[in-house]
Amino acid sequence: MKKRLLSAVLATIMAVTCLSGCGSKDKESKAGTMREITTMEITKEMGVGINLGNTFEAQSGGDDVYVYETAWGSPEITKEIIKGYADEGFGVLRVPVAWSNMMGEDYTISEEYLKRVTQVIDWAIDDGMYVIVNIHWDGGWWEKFPTEKEECMKKFTRIWEQLSEAYKNHSDYLMFEALNEEGGWNEMWNRYGGNDNGKAESYGLLNEINQKFVDIVRASGGNNKKRHLLIAGYVTDVELTCDELFVMPNDPQNRCAVSVHYYTPSTLCILEEDADWGKARTEWGTASDYEELEKYMNMVKETFIDKGIPVILGEYSVAAMRNKTEDVIRTYVSAVCESSYKKGICPVLWDTTGSYYDRSTCKFIDQKLLENFMAVLEGKEMPNVNPVTDDNAENAA
Repeated sequence: MKKRLLSAVLATIMAVTCLSGCGSKDKESKAGTMREITTMEITKEMGVGINLGNTFEAQSGGDDVYVYETAWGSPEITKEIIKGYADEGFGVLRVPVAWSNMMGEDYTISEEYLKRVTQVIDWAIDDGMYVIVNIHWDGGWWEKFPTEKEECMKKFTRIWEQLSEAYKNHSDYLMFEALNEEGGWNEMWNRYGGNDNGKAESYGLLNEINQKFVDIVRASGGNNKKRHLLIAGYVTDVELTCDELFVMPNDPQNRCAVSVHYYTPSTLCILEEDADWGKARTEWGTASDYEELEKYMNMVKETFIDKGIPVILGEYSVAAMRNKTEDVIRTYVSAVCESSYKKGICPVLWDTTGSYYDRSTCKFIDQKLLENFMAVLEGKEMPNVNPVTDDNAENAA
């Protein structure tokens, strides 16, 4: 309790200080400046980013926002933790949120929960970072869209109406993201089902949700008339989002980017042990591995970037770390960062407590990996990379 009280006092002092004499960027963010800058230019300014994962999207119970915040292993987020991201060179912080936590009747967002998320958002903006805030997995209600569309759309609408009102005076350092990876429904169409039955309907539902998102934000007034928006791709899968059935929403302001995620090969990024659908990989870095990465990043570039549509790689990571060496993880993550950034895509690393960034020391854990990120930003060769290995190497297939 004392820690929370002290945090609140410090936040108040910080706000008063900023009103009297912050830097020009802080004044812009507090004043709610919306610059005449394109979304493509915004995504370039973001540089490389990182996620505040397993924090505000964590699921728990009760009526204490800090119980939710720490439910999946995160410490209570402090101003120092956020400043550490900026100090390490990250230009954008993605903040996944489960707004259903502590939600009241008629899908009313908890005032305490909103206030806490806003405090963290403002810390990041005050430190010169861009912020992306979304509706994350959020308890699984997204799965009900095909069978309970009216009610799900009501909840989606209520959430974005409230968030649009809460943040309508924030500057263009805050970007809204419609949803996470949930935009696609296997009960309507399964990509592995062998046919296209229901495929158009599933894509059509996501396109409708994305259009609703844009319409809500644009109609909410204030700075939201020009706010830069992030549109969720089809399950944020690269190949599925590049399908012609995925349609970007109509936006009179033309200020929308598309979001994709990259966890390919999934046997490397997700598996720590063999599963019935794949054998866990422990190595990455062959010529064919790099060719696969380039194929997908070029697919994104040709489908969107080359047509003037900005792209944010909202998540990429080796999420399953225990069966890989630090070198393998560094090689893969560095390669994805470099390949995407060179194509004009903004890469945002998926990170949870203790994975890549240490929330206790406020420093990046693998400083060699961080050096690679900064080299990518500066257009230099990455200093810490392993040579490409032979395709016949052990565990490479």
